[in-house]
Amino acid sequence: MLPELVVASANPDKVKEISSVLEGLVTLIPRPSHVPDVVEDGDTLEDNARLKAQAILKATGIAALSDDTGLSVDVLGGEPGVHSARYSGENATYEENVEKLLRSLDGVPPRLRTARFKTVAMICYPDGSEIIATGVVEGMISESRKGVEGFGYDPVFIPYEGDGSSFAEMGEEKHRISHRGRALRNLVEMISN
Repeated sequence: MLPELVVASANPDKVKEISSVLEGLVTLIPRPSHVPDVVEDGDTLEDNARLKAQAILKATGIAALSDDTGLSVDVLGGEPGVHSARYSGENATYEENVEKLLRSLDGVPPRLRTARFKTVAMICYPDGSEIIATGVVEGMISESRKGVEGFGYDPVFIPYEGDGSSFAEMGEEKHRISHRGRALRNLVEMISN
């Protein structure tokens, strides 16, 4: 029998990606619609993942799966980092965040546009225990958007492990090398041991 986990994320794009990566490995229960959004005011990705998982665990009494992801751009001192989803303000759209990032990097040559995505995935259990896994992928920020798949910064992030395509051009191939895919597979490996 597969472990049952309530997905803490309220982001439908993220839930779709999590479901795709974990298909056949766990049974995912949708986040209850009555649970309000969790304020992600932690100082780290791990703090924010914990806030989300604990809120869903408290609301349901069932083990909760959460994650938080940050994009760190070296020349920007690690920004947007833990504030990736709110880079251009509270309630920012993907488009607004990408636009701010591209403006921030205007005139920066490709060799200095190095970046990495990091995901912290977490399961919080009713007994108070938790399991934490991370996934990282190195790459660079392109000078313009490429592709229409994915979400967030996918149109401007080009992983070094790929063929030069952005995450938004990769389709399902993205899950094999992505930060979220790695973190989730690491998490499943940990719970199956």
